[in-house]
Amino acid sequence: MVYLNKVLMSSEGISVAAPLFVTWFQCVVTAMICWAAGKISEVAKRSSDQLPTRNEAAEKGHSRSFFSQFPKAVYKPAIGTKIFPLSLVFVGMITFNNLCLKWVEVSFYNVARSLTIVFNVVLSGVVLGSPTSPKTMGCLGIVILGFFMGANGEVNFSWRGTMAGICSSLFVSLNSIFTKKVLPAVDNDHWKLTFYNNVNAIFLFLPLMAYFEAGTLMEAMDQQFLSVIFWGAMMVAGLFGFSIGIVTVLQIKATSPLSHNISGTAKAAVQSMMAFYIWQNPATMLGVTGMFVVLGGSLLYTITKMRESTLPKNAAAGGN
Repeated sequence: MVYLNKVLMSSEGISVAAPLFVTWFQCVVTAMICWAAGKISEVAKRSSDQLPTRNEAAEKGHSRSFFSQFPKAVYKPAIGTKIFPLSLVFVGMITFNNLCLKWVEVSFYNVARSLTIVFNVVLSGVVLGSPTSPKTMGCLGIVILGFFMGANGEVNFSWRGTMAGICSSLFVSLNSIFTKKVLPAVDNDHWKLTFYNNVNAIFLFLPLMAYFEAGTLMEAMDQQFLSVIFWGAMMVAGLFGFSIGIVTVLQIKATSPLSHNISGTAKAAVQSMMAFYIWQNPATMLGVTGMFVVLGGSLLYTITKMRESTLPKNAAAGGN
């Protein structure tokens, strides 16, 4: 997904210099998939009502449809208004994320966005009043150290790309806080929230695209917009974006948040190392070391938080 977005925004001949448009199109694809999945879910539920009882169905091999997890996608303005604050944060998050990817090397991308957990802790303390342990602070120190090492070791360092990565990290943290706040408005349904969020984002992006990218999009009318390869890559990127959301939910359900974060850290390491080969990004010892310090600090943070969350449960069990 990261590589494909990089191609769409930075590859000569294929890309269009309009990251807002690329992001907007991916929101359109996601909203359409949510709507289509909801329709399929309705059909599956109607079909299941005509099946035998659960025990009989099990004997005959009937199983719960994959699409049954998707609710009917209907946009209600009253609910959309409640989701609107989250959508503003969501637009900021994915915009700065793609701007960061456009302006920095793929190998530096994860380092540029590595301050998310730092903002998580700071905002949790400020907004929610959550305490922070010395061990957690130590993990954050490792991440911050790795960030500066990676930045100093980056050959093609970009100030605007790094600042976009920092802003993306901030909005990612805000997104998690606002998500918890508005989930009750959609009956705590992840897919309903995805649908409302992306529909809101589609309209929020329109004035931004008109102001910042109108000229670029007009120029692309006779070039990239006539390319089958361009639209094919755009569709694949939209499908990948939605698929990642499904895989994330399924992985957490099948394993645990810790396993998910560990696999995410491993993925980031492989993704960054492959970028040196695929994109021919120049590497330095300090830059590569900084990248692994960031990933190591992030992994330690995840393990520390998981252990700290189990302490109250163990204490309560011991008391009983």
